[in-house]
Amino acid sequence: MTKLQDKIALVTGAGLGLGGAIAQAMAREGANLVICDIDREALAHTRAAVEAAGRQCLALRCDVSDREAVDAMFAQAAERFGTVDILVNNAARIPSGSKEDLGRRNRHYAYVTTPMPRQSLGIVTSLTDDDWLKWWGVNMHGVFYCTRAALRLMEPRRSGKIINIASVAGLGTGSAHSPGYSASKAGVINLTKTTALDVAGANIYVNAIACGGVMTPPFQQFFATASEAEKNNLLQMIPLGRLGEPSEYASLAVYLASDEHYLVGQVISPNGGYVM
Repeated sequence: MTKLQDKIALVTGAGLGLGGAIAQAMAREGANLVICDIDREALAHTRAAVEAAGRQCLALRCDVSDREAVDAMFAQAAERFGTVDILVNNAARIPSGSKEDLGRRNRHYAYVTTPMPRQSLGIVTSLTDDDWLKWWGVNMHGVFYCTRAALRLMEPRRSGKIINIASVAGLGTGSAHSPGYSASKAGVINLTKTTALDVAGANIYVNAIACGGVMTPPFQQFFATASEAEKNNLLQMIPLGRLGEPSEYASLAVYLASDEHYLVGQVISPNGGYVM
């Protein structure tokens, strides 16, 4: 018997990267999947991998920042499978490889790893309203919309697992180069705790994974374009000296989705020692 045998898991942002790795890991542990993403091609890739593992998969294009789209997705999941046992809120907007974002990132990393005069980095004052507001639709509203929709299925059955993918950015200043992203992930962490208290009495376990750096396409892009000094500025902040692999995070998500623990309202942060 596998850990998630015949459970129904819904994973958002389940195209390439961490969400895809989590969906595939859950399929290997016996779950049937509902997966969503805005990238149809990436979604098809994950669906093929889930089905290759011998599990059923409902793949839906969904922008989780759209409440009506989220409610429609959960209705389709309930129609196909009867319920949702596990929700993984993985979909997120993350700092991009734009010139402005990379500039802020490199100023930040150099400032904390290289001796230099103390000064303002000019990050907050350089942000536009759009720079600030763009994080909230997916990173916060989307997590709330999906959580609410899942609980409407889980609460009557008095059973469920919700796993929110947060970030070390929400625990401290590790992503000071992106204040909006950091604030949105801190919001996810607090929503995890308050929701966990709300629904623990209904035997629903809500926890978060506060990821450190994950070697997914955005970081692959960073390493492909950064100088050796810029790469080293990042890696020397991590005691293990490397980023995490998606599979290392996916295994933790499987554990939190299983019935093998007593964790409620916890924030677990695999980060190679970056935050201790």
